[in-house]
Amino acid sequence: QVQLVESGGGVVQAGGSLKLSCAASGRTFSIYTMAWFRQEPGKEREFVGVIGTSGRTLYIDSVKGRFTFSRDNAKNTVYLQMSSLKPEDTAVYYCAAKAAGDNYSDNEAWYDYWGQGTRVTVSS
Repeated sequence: QVQLVESGGGVVQAGGSLKLSCAASGRTFSIYTMAWFRQEPGKEREFVGVIGTSGRTLYIDSVKGRFTFSRDNAKNTVYLQMSSLKPEDTAVYYCAAKAAGDNYSDNEAWYDYWGQGTRVTVSS
């Protein structure tokens, strides 16, 4: 069983930056593919991107060049560095995990473990 806890959300002005963290319990964090999703009020949860066990990353087009994923296996933590934030980035951000090596999916049902979410609000 893996527990995920996100932190780092808050309110930021458009153009600003924010760094989210997702801390995982357990001793085998390095085998987990870690994904980020986000959900705006009244909308479906959206895949933002993923970082695999090799460090390989994938981003959706709308965040490419602005968001950066990283992971520190020694700290059982993944990070989402967000810059040049836009009002449309406003959402609750969730991290998700699956022990899948370097494989990934953009389907939320594929992931086994989820954090509780952290809210990001970008004001214009």
